[in-house]
Amino acid sequence: MRTYSGHSNATKSNELYRANLAKGQTGLSIAFDLPTQTGYDPDDSCAAGEVGKVGVPVAHLGHMRQLFEGLPLNEMNTSMTINATAAWLWGLYLALAEEEGVDLATLQGTTQNDIVKEYLSRGTYIFAPEPSKRLIADMIAYGIHHVAKWNPVNVCSYHLQEAGATPAQEIAYALATAIDVLDAVRDSGKVEAELMPEVVGRISFFVNAGVRFIEEVAKMRAFTAMWDEICRVRYGVDDPSLRRFRYGVQVNSLGLTEQQPENNVQRIVLEMLGVTLSADARARAIQLPAWNEALGLPRPWDQQWSLRVQQVLAYESDLLEYPDIFAGSQVMDALVHELTVAAQGELDDVLALGGAFKAIDELKSRLVASQTARVERIESGEQVVVGVNRFLETAESPLTNDASLEAIMVVDPSVEQEMIDDVRAWRATRNESAVEAALRELRRVIASADKSDNVMVPTIALAKAGGTTGEWANALREIFGEYRAPTGVRARANNRGAPFGDLVARSKALSEKRGTPPRLLVAKPGLDGHSNGAEQIAVAARDAGFEVIYPGIRLTPEEIVAAARDEDVDVVGISVLSGSHLALVPRVMQGLRDAGVDAKVVVGGIVPDADARTLRVLGVAAIYTPKDYSLSAIMDDLLGLIESTS
Repeated sequence: MRTYSGHSNATKSNELYRANLAKGQTGLSIAFDLPTQTGYDPDDSCAAGEVGKVGVPVAHLGHMRQLFEGLPLNEMNTSMTINATAAWLWGLYLALAEEEGVDLATLQGTTQNDIVKEYLSRGTYIFAPEPSKRLIADMIAYGIHHVAKWNPVNVCSYHLQEAGATPAQEIAYALATAIDVLDAVRDSGKVEAELMPEVVGRISFFVNAGVRFIEEVAKMRAFTAMWDEICRVRYGVDDPSLRRFRYGVQVNSLGLTEQQPENNVQRIVLEMLGVTLSADARARAIQLPAWNEALGLPRPWDQQWSLRVQQVLAYESDLLEYPDIFAGSQVMDALVHELTVAAQGELDDVLALGGAFKAIDELKSRLVASQTARVERIESGEQVVVGVNRFLETAESPLTNDASLEAIMVVDPSVEQEMIDDVRAWRATRNESAVEAALRELRRVIASADKSDNVMVPTIALAKAGGTTGEWANALREIFGEYRAPTGVRARANNRGAPFGDLVARSKALSEKRGTPPRLLVAKPGLDGHSNGAEQIAVAARDAGFEVIYPGIRLTPEEIVAAARDEDVDVVGISVLSGSHLALVPRVMQGLRDAGVDAKVVVGGIVPDADARTLRVLGVAAIYTPKDYSLSAIMDDLLGLIESTS
């Protein structure tokens, strides 16, 4: 039983972990901030406005010591949501364990380390697919020889569903990723053939559970059976315990609503049932979002509520006391068969394209198309979302009165400067020659083709010498370069309906009047990589007759300003989902003024009312939050902004 948590700094996060464990949480699930996830130290200019916002900053071994102060590593089960910099954060963790005299063979936990879903959905990648796959293979090889109880990879279909995946796509793309990773380990020469069954047995999964919980039960039963078959046939694993589909769950955050957020509680409960009702395909670990995550960063009390939901199910209900209640169900068997056939077709297609790592562009486009179809169903009313597109009348909720909303957790702005001072003080007191020697060895191993070289060895050495997150990542950037994933926005909806027909007519009239079509720049500043909303805005704008410029994620304010100027856009739409809008939007606004760009600026994200007022004072023309689900209404607004000045 987990809650995904971490914020501000390592000391405050440690206090939160102790409190959660005291309340009955049985494992840690660590959220790292975006600079840590994308390989930047707090004092890097790219980290500005992002430090400590969506997780805990960990820049060096000292922070790892603070994070686990008083927590026995050899008794913990620690999950780290980390991908591009997974080898580094795991290296810090192992260095701390060795420093404390803990036998690495006793350590239990998981590094997420699924870079494919970062390219497809979450956006915290750094390196290209092939170099990234090499890092993952090295971690698996090191783990199987030295940290055998650790799960070095957690294949995450969760984020695929968040990006729009159908159940069949979620199954297929996750299994394709696992196959690609296992093939890479098998072919690396770094793991003996007789150890491959153990490698297969350490692969774990992290799935999503949506509110259609009967369908989710079927999905998990199909997932379980297909994985067993892959392990047995493709990798020759005879031991059934090593073929077990071991998975954890974060139930659906995509379906959480800002409107009537109290409805999120029953959504979360139904979603939890989808991965617990079936004993033969039951989750090994569950973490639940808080009811108010569509409003802002949950407080400890909100997280406690989610934990208590699990505890009531586990200790008060009888759900865990019986064999599989779906065994022999004709309805369930038929649904599982239908899903298995569809998922196998998708999986065969991906493998024919060369595997998940080679098919990123195609998979991204398919997910954007699936998400577009989902959004259209909600906007048309075909897919009902209670409190959003039906049953809108509501009594005032005591959970969302002004006092409660003001109590939503906000990271103190002083945290960033404190972390900048911290990392600079850390560098000033370490043995610089030892750090340089460790970095030289790291660069040598990265560039080496010798199968006896493993990146984890110099990574752990650098951690012990006092290296930092940014130094480790920059050493790899020197060899691997950086990667920009495809946006997938070439996908377009076919049947947007009458509102979009009217929008196209207005756009055409505007084009004829001005001689140029309405032009929209979709911009994602900072390190936030959650791009699903930005992609849907880009696709919808094209369908409404706009000319759309969408360069992708993680742009600097300066790059956004340059694109707005060079493309002569009418509207700059800024998407920020990390809570850093007050730090990033003013920089873009000032840059546009300095460059003489008079485009209108609109902002989308989870923006509290007080922040929205601040942004409007700065000149932001419109602000959209998750409650603004109607893309046709947003497009109507944007066209109106342009028409009013044309």
